[in-house]
Amino acid sequence: MTTFVIHEDDVGFCQGANDAFVELAGAGAISSGSVMVPCPWFHDLAQRVAGDDSLDVGVHLTLTSEHAGYRWAPLTRPSAASGLVDDDGYMWRAVADVRAHAHPDAVEAEWRAQIDRALAAGIAVSHLDAHMGAALAPEWCDRYVAVGAEYGVPVLITSTFDGYGPQNHLQGTTEDEFAGFVDQARAADMPVFDVVLETDFGRERGAPVDYAAMLAAADADERYDLVYCAFHPCRPGPGEVERIDADTWHVRTDEYDLFRTREWRAWLAQQPFDIVSMRDLAA
Repeated sequence: MTTFVIHEDDVGFCQGANDAFVELAGAGAISSGSVMVPCPWFHDLAQRVAGDDSLDVGVHLTLTSEHAGYRWAPLTRPSAASGLVDDDGYMWRAVADVRAHAHPDAVEAEWRAQIDRALAAGIAVSHLDAHMGAALAPEWCDRYVAVGAEYGVPVLITSTFDGYGPQNHLQGTTEDEFAGFVDQARAADMPVFDVVLETDFGRERGAPVDYAAMLAAADADERYDLVYCAFHPCRPGPGEVERIDADTWHVRTDEYDLFRTREWRAWLAQQPFDIVSMRDLAA
């Protein structure tokens, strides 16, 4: 039987993402989420979830600030020599730039600052994962796994590089290289996923939103026992996510509109597969 984590990435990104997480997780429509600590809406999320053990929240380790008019900077306030910031003092927009410039020591220090801030805010951090996949870059993926082990939480990783869906920013990574990081995670008794399914940000406005077919296909695939769904639901504005993410905001809000329906929750309840949180897997 397949086990799924139905996850909301980018919590803390904006108010709509926070609203979606609290509503959908509370309704059982998703099972987990992770927060972008450097983002402006982190504190709102922390106030809403601190001390609530029913909500599974990890840290969405963040090294990029990809939007044109809505930026954030590292918590560590690093110098330009760290390679973490662009000429404007914000995180790089592209993972390729982070990989080309950032020093691994500075990357690790920033991750630790993000985790520590989440813990200090009262969030019972359940896991670590990677905004835009940046933490899994081969330049520092060993540190990603090691930091998770030190904090006593699992990190999101798949048994093969090919199984990690959001890999479009990780060009040049080889299966042999990635296998070493997987072995490191297994040695730390972390769960290792077979595949990560991701939001289709290329879906045009008005195109069908068929997540039931996506999950059903994964459940039927004999290669998959443990599946991670990296989704990005967001409550509509007015004028918030629509301005921040002008090209693909509809993908986020369409996910929200689907997941909050009774039909979605009823469909989930009828399925033979298991749905768990990241905290469940770490137990």
